[in-house]
Amino acid sequence: MACPENMFFLIGLFMSGVLACFGKRDMITTLPDRLDVLTGSCVQIPCAFYIPDQNYYKFNSTILISGVWFKKSPQFGEGLDNVIFNSSETVNRYEGNITGNMSQKNCTTVFFNVTTSSSDKYLFRIESQPFCATDTEKSVDIVVRDLPPSPIITVSGEVKEETAVSLNCSAVAPCPEHPPELIWTLPTQFTPENQLQENPDQTKSVLSTVTFTPSYLHHEKNITCTAVYPVGTINKTAEHTMMLNVSFSPKNTSASISPAGPVLVGSCVNLTCSSTANPPVTNFTWFQISGGNTTQVASGLSYTLNVTVGDGGLYYCEARNSNGLGKSEEEKLAVKGETEIFL
Repeated sequence: MACPENMFFLIGLFMSGVLACFGKRDMITTLPDRLDVLTGSCVQIPCAFYIPDQNYYKFNSTILISGVWFKKSPQFGEGLDNVIFNSSETVNRYEGNITGNMSQKNCTTVFFNVTTSSSDKYLFRIESQPFCATDTEKSVDIVVRDLPPSPIITVSGEVKEETAVSLNCSAVAPCPEHPPELIWTLPTQFTPENQLQENPDQTKSVLSTVTFTPSYLHHEKNITCTAVYPVGTINKTAEHTMMLNVSFSPKNTSASISPAGPVLVGSCVNLTCSSTANPPVTNFTWFQISGGNTTQVASGLSYTLNVTVGDGGLYYCEARNSNGLGKSEEEKLAVKGETEIFL
């Protein structure tokens, strides 16, 4: 049933911004601020409305309630072109349905086959006897694109060796009837868990979670999440790639002695320790094994030794960071003229 003032619809819309300054809003609409949509796909607009107390007695939820969508364009007072959907009409400019229960103040709407020309701000209006209202202070900005936005990868907690970690990939699902498929590319075996979830603004997104236990070999390896959107008979894709930053204790720790051959007393010998770690090694320590005893002899990445009697023996280094330590193999320093008694 049409409103008595329906013939003044456009004039009322044009003046509503002015009239709102002199009174309370006749209706309060809840809409997302923005929806990013793919050309040729559908878009679901989460929508709900509330009738303030001063007008609630006018609202009768038991009779037919019509929902009207129109563009918020500077020219909307110049003609009917800005009205793109009216649920009381059988033919509309936009193909769609109000899927929400209007009697329960749910005006959620789906539009199909959107095009780039559909990009605009949209407002919602209800029409029922004896009450009609438009919330001119709330609109949804629909942005239609040819390519989907990139998914978002997040990591739950620190990525540390031998500790299970979860990777999350999320992608918007503006058309919940045809949500995107999320595909992972990882340097390890995995089993994803996927779900369609509702966001705080009632829009939808797809979340894919992968849980795995990284090793130090995964450090600085790329991971990729690809979102595949079905649009008609084709797929449109977008991806997000990030590099893993795995925290691990020192690995591949090794010691070297130069020169390597037997040396004379009084000569100079350089001992160098190397290791791979994340975060970097904070402390290198040198040990000597001689005559069955192990003695700490120096600290630092490099150790320069002026050889004296008794310096012959086995040497090794330890590298340490906040995650633990790594120990090198033992290297022999032979001093000419010394008896080799290391153990």
